[in-house]
Amino acid sequence: MVSKDTARTIVGIIGNIISFGLFASPIPTFKKIYHEKTVGGFKPDPYLATVLNCSLWVLYGLPFVHPDSVLVITINGIGLVMEIIYVSIFFTYSDWAKRKKIVMALLCIVIFVAAVAGITMGAFHTHHDRSMFVGILCVVFNVVMYASPLTVMRRVIRTRSVKYMPFFLSLANLMNGIVWLIYALIKIDAYIVIPNALGTISGLVQMVLYAAFYKSTPREEEEVKKTQEVQLSGI
Repeated sequence: MVSKDTARTIVGIIGNIISFGLFASPIPTFKKIYHEKTVGGFKPDPYLATVLNCSLWVLYGLPFVHPDSVLVITINGIGLVMEIIYVSIFFTYSDWAKRKKIVMALLCIVIFVAAVAGITMGAFHTHHDRSMFVGILCVVFNVVMYASPLTVMRRVIRTRSVKYMPFFLSLANLMNGIVWLIYALIKIDAYIVIPNALGTISGLVQMVLYAAFYKSTPREEEEVKKTQEVQLSGI
């Protein structure tokens, strides 16, 4: 019989692998930016939002906030590094207006995360209270980010076409939600359960829409260039 700790570790490792794939999905976009030496119509907002999200989850997983969360730290730490690299590339090939926006956003993120860390350590003195404070913030930001595909889903229904909703990215998001939901349920962690339950539902809806509108998608339309943006943290 596999112990709960072992099962949780195995599921967490699988979750790390899937989440890494999600974090890596914008690489083609940044290859395009690098080769063309311009960001074109791409926006830095999703990557900046993910920097904030990953930073909060790293804080949540630290031993003095929520013990036994090493796998939460590893994937979000990796994701944080990758997103900072993306933002750095974006900064390099942006005009001054966008650069100013990026610097201001990063400054706000640093101040906000530092303030959260300071309040966590100064105002709360137990793991329960610290994990509750940081966990609620993580849930709020994750729920907001999981809501972002609603625009795409609405467009799929309106146009009866799935060309705006990449199948493999939607499938990866569904798998990511399921795996981290299982991870959180093995040792109940409501702050990971809530956003990933919503993420699983969102992924299932996207799969249903894909099945419903795949056949009605025009095959001879000019392919629209898609920006595959990672909007979610690793959990």
